[in-house]
Amino acid sequence: MNATTDHKDRKGKKAVFIVDDHPAVQEGLAAVVNQQRDLEVCGAAGSARDALESIAAVKPDIVIVDLSLQDGNGLELIKDLHARDHKLPLLVLSMHDEALYAERVVHAGAGGYVMKREPMSVLLTAVRHVLNGEVYLSEQLKAKIVGFHVGRSQPVIHSPVELLSDRELEVFELTGQGLGTREIAERLKLSMKTVSCYRQSIKLKLGLKNGTELTRQAIHWVEAHAG
Repeated sequence: MNATTDHKDRKGKKAVFIVDDHPAVQEGLAAVVNQQRDLEVCGAAGSARDALESIAAVKPDIVIVDLSLQDGNGLELIKDLHARDHKLPLLVLSMHDEALYAERVVHAGAGGYVMKREPMSVLLTAVRHVLNGEVYLSEQLKAKIVGFHVGRSQPVIHSPVELLSDRELEVFELTGQGLGTREIAERLKLSMKTVSCYRQSIKLKLGLKNGTELTRQAIHWVEAHAG
């Protein structure tokens, strides 16, 4: 689909911008959204760079963001978009497990999280909730977060990976995708020294002895969680 669409004639519909690096997903989402009486797709992008440029131009009412993009991580894009306009509604649609990412994206500025395995009706419900200024999360995750914040329970760590910071998690995932330190540094626009520091911190948190164990663990994690 086109990167952007003229939005002058919306006829009262809310403009939706899609950020996903799979054209088929963009087209599928657009087809469903455009069938709604109250929603209309105003543009799409497959990379964070294109998304930032296009969103600034078309000024959508809500942005649906995938966490895996051509040029980086959707989590960083959410932080950038929120910094530019903290009132812009943001919703994550991702194949990644919400248990690991949902709280992170909400803290980054998103208003909700939907996994791609959910029915399209769930996504549309989430879009409308976020447009109304509400936070949309699964019932299980809401119960977990509310329970923790009111002191009824302690956060349950299902995997040491949950202990990683946002950047550490990004480095860990890219490592699992087969990228070396130099490639990760170029992708994230960081110095190799900084990436090496992140890798060292990851090894300490995950109890890994060396880079070989880190790579092996990262590959296994990506295969199990990235779909």
